[in-house]
Amino acid sequence: MAPDASTGEALISVSDLSVRFGETTTLDHVNLTVLPGEIVTVIGPNGAGKTTLLRVVLGLTNPDSGAVRRRKNLRIGYMPQSIAIDDTLPLTVRRFLDLGGRVPKGRRREVLDNVGVQRLLDQPLQRISGGEMQRVLLARALLRDPELLVLDEPAQGLDVVGQADLYELIGQLRGELGCGVLMVSHDLHLVMAAADSVVCLNHHVCCTGAPHDVAENPEYLALFPETQIASLGIYTHHHDHAHAVTGEVVDAHDHAGHDHQGDAGHG
Repeated sequence: MAPDASTGEALISVSDLSVRFGETTTLDHVNLTVLPGEIVTVIGPNGAGKTTLLRVVLGLTNPDSGAVRRRKNLRIGYMPQSIAIDDTLPLTVRRFLDLGGRVPKGRRREVLDNVGVQRLLDQPLQRISGGEMQRVLLARALLRDPELLVLDEPAQGLDVVGQADLYELIGQLRGELGCGVLMVSHDLHLVMAAADSVVCLNHHVCCTGAPHDVAENPEYLALFPETQIASLGIYTHHHDHAHAVTGEVVDAHDHAGHDHQGDAGHG
């Protein structure tokens, strides 16, 4: 579902935003808008200020200057990069999800089935894999029935196929929920199919626009040299089976065949 400005006011609008920590300027006059039904992806090198930008959007960090405008009563679902859980804390996946507030069982089952974590409900949170934790965190964000989904490196811990399938899932969720998505990622070639708009950030906005336009922008290429991008390689493979977001192969009769983009070394 392509975004349409006529469908309503912006979910979030960041104007001339600057954040400093001591003598260090982390964000410098940044502008960003997310419309209903739009997927905006923020990319940039490590330390570029991407997570700080998300923290300002969420109201967790106050800017030194500029403004953040959120639509009135905006419901936000947030997926952090990771969380730290004490090994001695007796917390199952089910109880962790319930900490965000109880939801109808039918709704919870639908969300958990969508992200592939229904089978993990009674597992200790400390014993699940990194990729499984990413899906649990996404489920927790979705249980809030968000109008804006904020995702900080959502594919962290997944293999290349799992990453491609997760980004496909995010696109499907946008269509089903009609929510906007603000997502941080370090891998433009993997999010290109899912993103409507890309913001390349290195403390300031280097360039912004449609994914393919950003990929050809000189300022983007200066941050991510073509030699590095070429070494990643983009491949497409065709098959008569499908992958669930968990990475498992599922019955091809229930899923149409699809292509993946990813690391050529994983073909």
